[in-house]
Amino acid sequence: MNTTFPHLLIQHARSRPEDPALREKEYGIWQSWSWKRALDEVRWLAAGLASLGFAPGHNLAIVGDNRPHLYLMFLAVQSLRGVPVPMYQDAVAAEMAFVLQDAEVNYVFAENQEQVDKMLELRASVPGLTHIIYDDPRGMRNYTDPGLISVDELMALGRKHDELHPQLFEQRVAQGRPDDVAVILYTSGTTGRPKGVCQTHASFIGAAQGGVQTDGLSDSDNVLSYLPPAWVGDFLFSTAQWMVAGFTINCPESAETVAIDMREIGPTYYFAPPRVFEGMLTSVSIRMEDAARSKQWLHHKFMAVAQRVGADILDGKPVPLGDRLMYGLGKLLVYGPLKNAMGLSRIRVAYTAGAAIGPDLFKFFRSIGVNLKQLYGQTETCAYVCIQQNGHVKLSSVGQAAPGIELKIADNGEVLVRGVSVLKEYYKRPDATAEVMDAEGFFHTGDAGVLDHDGHLRIIDRAKDVGKMAGGAMFAPNYIENKLKFFPQIKEAVCFGHEKDKVCAFVNIDFEAVGNWAERQGLPYAGYVDLAAKPEVLKMMAECVEKVNADLASEEGMEDTQVARFLVLHKELDPDDDELTRTRKVRRGFIAEKYGVLIEALYDGRTEQFIETAVKFEDGRTGKVSAQLKILEAKTFPPVRSAA
Repeated sequence: MNTTFPHLLIQHARSRPEDPALREKEYGIWQSWSWKRALDEVRWLAAGLASLGFAPGHNLAIVGDNRPHLYLMFLAVQSLRGVPVPMYQDAVAAEMAFVLQDAEVNYVFAENQEQVDKMLELRASVPGLTHIIYDDPRGMRNYTDPGLISVDELMALGRKHDELHPQLFEQRVAQGRPDDVAVILYTSGTTGRPKGVCQTHASFIGAAQGGVQTDGLSDSDNVLSYLPPAWVGDFLFSTAQWMVAGFTINCPESAETVAIDMREIGPTYYFAPPRVFEGMLTSVSIRMEDAARSKQWLHHKFMAVAQRVGADILDGKPVPLGDRLMYGLGKLLVYGPLKNAMGLSRIRVAYTAGAAIGPDLFKFFRSIGVNLKQLYGQTETCAYVCIQQNGHVKLSSVGQAAPGIELKIADNGEVLVRGVSVLKEYYKRPDATAEVMDAEGFFHTGDAGVLDHDGHLRIIDRAKDVGKMAGGAMFAPNYIENKLKFFPQIKEAVCFGHEKDKVCAFVNIDFEAVGNWAERQGLPYAGYVDLAAKPEVLKMMAECVEKVNADLASEEGMEDTQVARFLVLHKELDPDDDELTRTRKVRRGFIAEKYGVLIEALYDGRTEQFIETAVKFEDGRTGKVSAQLKILEAKTFPPVRSAA
């Protein structure tokens, strides 16, 4: 029964031995590994490791760029019932030391001279680091350190060991169990020291099968493997789904050649974080600015058609014949060349995750026929919790529960997950495991979200930042603030509503954007305080708040958090005044205390309030700024159930 990744590898090698399993571009030429060659090299790598004393239960660290031998090493280690521990290749030696010590690593696969140098440096603080295996021999000729061996030398040892122990590989693979740990992936450690997430073969295979089933992935697909191998998403796409679907993974020549290599390969299945798609759109925009007027006219004309009907055509929805014909012409003249320039011409499925993607960016790619979708997950869930189904993509959600996953929203709004992809444990951290796993087997994600009537999940905020309104509705201040800051005229916003009967807000104008607008309108002003108090500016802010409220009214679970009253602050919130952190995050508690009189005025029904505030100037001087602030009522809307 095919219950582990080595089992799946053997199945592919037996059923289609000469089909391509991997490709790598080296010196400008694509090299291929057949499934038979992949299995042979995994066998020799595993036997070589066994000859060095690697045994079941041992951990082997892996660090490097996306290379065939890196992915084959994952499988070789798993074949011996050992556990691979990938590390980020751009981490400095000191950052790697914790992982190596915590995972009790004696064996390391290091891609090249740069990574080998880090490992040799770490031997002083990690004395158990006895064996270092390197892939790229460039620069390594004069290295004679003990325990240092090349991949080619390791495979040569493996061939000899395999001749002496011909049954070892099959025996060890047969002993593998679905609940064996397949990989340990370390968290970033942003909220404490990094934790090793232990994920089993069953978890990742279950997650991979769900993705393959959802998107109809097959052995004819091609994937570009360019993301950090230590990231959970790369293990899902480039190892788990590779083994389950049997498609071909392609390793680029270098990080700098990814765009070129992508156009050459023409992947059918692709993943990128939002910033990559943003970069693609920016390059298109720059090229269009430099294009001839006729091309600009053509681009704008057909992009208007795409924005109007492209997503509906992609989703198979009815579209008038005239629009469908215009879209077909646009595909020939504009959309096709655009996708080809970005390397997306053969894409059947594309995913983004890891950060919120702007609705305009999302709409652009879907409108030109790129089946871009969002997914949601964490390291602790194999990056697999929600998937957007074809034909059911909502811009505001991350999709419905993926196959094999059960979602629940806790009383505090936190997203809870139970199912195939949930971690086995944190390595050597039963205390941390107990904190995130409850008695019913639900993993506590730390994210706050809401489920709409179709079961689509919308991530709102981090759970620790979410409160409750007096009427029981969930209050997610960052979610509302981010919607307000989407408008270029609004620089900062602070919302209040926890244990209150309504949401009220402070708003900062963006002095440069609003100042430019005022000058175009012929509206004179003396400075920030004067401009922020202008009736015309207050009207503009009211229109922005109204649009946000209209959005909130159409979002299930957020209808009761529309902004009821607001004011425009007389000064910019400033890190020098301790109102923001240096990374410009709102210091909510400090602001609530400093501007308590304004919050009282918002909730007492007053229409204006005098305020005098101490400020620090850039030259170190202190002073005071005062104003009589208008308090405005915001237009709110009855709940609107959006169409599925």
